[in-house]
Amino acid sequence: MNILRLALCVHGARAISTLTVETTSGPVTGLINGTTPNVAQFLGIPFAEPPVGERRWLPSVAKSRDGHIDATRFGLGCPQFQGNGSSVWATDAPQFNTPANTTGEDCLSVNIWAPWQHNGTEGLPVIAWIYGGAFQTGAGNIEYQNPSQWIERSQKHIVVGINYRLNIFGFPNAAGLQDDEQNLGLLDQRLGLEWIRDNIASFGGDPARITLWGQSAGAMSVDYYNFAYPTDPIVHGLIMDSGNALLQLGSNDEKHTNFTFVSNHFECGNLSASSEIDCMRNVSSTAIISYLKSYSDTKATPALSFNPIVDNRTKFANYTARALAKDFTQVPAIAGTTSMEGVAFAPYPNPPSAAPNITIANTATLDLFLCPTVKTTHNRHAVSAMTFRYLYAGNFSNIAPLWWEGAYHSSELPLIFGTSGIARGESTPFELEVSRKMQDFWLAFAEDPVDGLPKMGWEAYTPENDAVLIGYDGAVTQPIAESKVEAACDGAAGKPGASPPS
Repeated sequence: MNILRLALCVHGARAISTLTVETTSGPVTGLINGTTPNVAQFLGIPFAEPPVGERRWLPSVAKSRDGHIDATRFGLGCPQFQGNGSSVWATDAPQFNTPANTTGEDCLSVNIWAPWQHNGTEGLPVIAWIYGGAFQTGAGNIEYQNPSQWIERSQKHIVVGINYRLNIFGFPNAAGLQDDEQNLGLLDQRLGLEWIRDNIASFGGDPARITLWGQSAGAMSVDYYNFAYPTDPIVHGLIMDSGNALLQLGSNDEKHTNFTFVSNHFECGNLSASSEIDCMRNVSSTAIISYLKSYSDTKATPALSFNPIVDNRTKFANYTARALAKDFTQVPAIAGTTSMEGVAFAPYPNPPSAAPNITIANTATLDLFLCPTVKTTHNRHAVSAMTFRYLYAGNFSNIAPLWWEGAYHSSELPLIFGTSGIARGESTPFELEVSRKMQDFWLAFAEDPVDGLPKMGWEAYTPENDAVLIGYDGAVTQPIAESKVEAACDGAAGKPGASPPS
């Protein structure tokens, strides 16, 4: 811990009152806009050296101190592509997607939203956000994931978003790399958190009160992190929305055939492992992404997959055994799912007014999200690690415009970020009530992961307790028996086609 950070921890830090701030990356200047005049925004601050040229497909390294940084606009999202098919997100709610033409390889940055000229004398709790997107897509400039309105309302916390590498750039699984160098996107997340730890006091935050929050692949990343850094977690609480380390999404390509398949297209095949990756470093990221998109869009075979691999450093194969051995951070966690996760993963119906295949949808809800969350909660409870469990069941037409969509995967995010009313009509009064309650839950946990939620009536998991059911049947919150949440994952009820709780 450097002397400056130690002094700020001991004596408290006044929240941000200047738009030019010294950081380990160099001085940064942010902005305030007229929409949220009580929020200081510092966007696109590089936390790592650009992962380009010879640094492509290597672990990220901390950004050296440089000249003045203009932090008034978002940095680039990491290279990625969207498929060309219809989906809930692409067709009905595109505000979940990375805006077009905003990506590039020099993408490792953080975005900070902090109360402007807050009058407190102590550092504020910090929520570090990791976006989802199946490790293929996601960025810091997604419309539905901008916390400005949330910070404007609370004036009590800071949100920091971390950009990390994706798909073949973040998870290459290339023969020319060591096993512990394959999950580059996960290593990016750790370096981003180290930057937050070392710099957030200068923005009015408390480095001793950092909560790590992610959704979907971001939630998987949070739990991977939970097991990867048990003795040096940096964070004091975890929030896992619709995902955890038990969710089966990864790569088992032990012979590195996917990377070599792509390298063959660019005439980098039939080389030694090291020469192959050196050759691919000379191919433009745009060309690589364009090829992957065209290959995916035509549904060519073999299918290509670039996801986290088991490297026994950032991802492990034995999470239940590690949990029962207490080989994880053991900090408190929020863990939950939406009631209709899977409707977004079933084939999109044609016409859209028709319902998707409910068996496929329910199987995805249970097998991918609810039941892994139940198992994770049980593992944590077995070793007395505190877990607060929720089920989100909100159904709001400006987020879910088709009658069958309901509380689909990701649909809770606009309510937490405070962006539910930015498209397809303003939010209803009830929708705003649900939004504020979820924001208050997340903030209470960030302020005090042990006692914050119980003070609001949300008790930690035990088999006999209730979870919190959010946004269902006209009630902002209501209790739902943990046994009811778990019933669909118990024995025969958990077979494909069983219904999720509601």
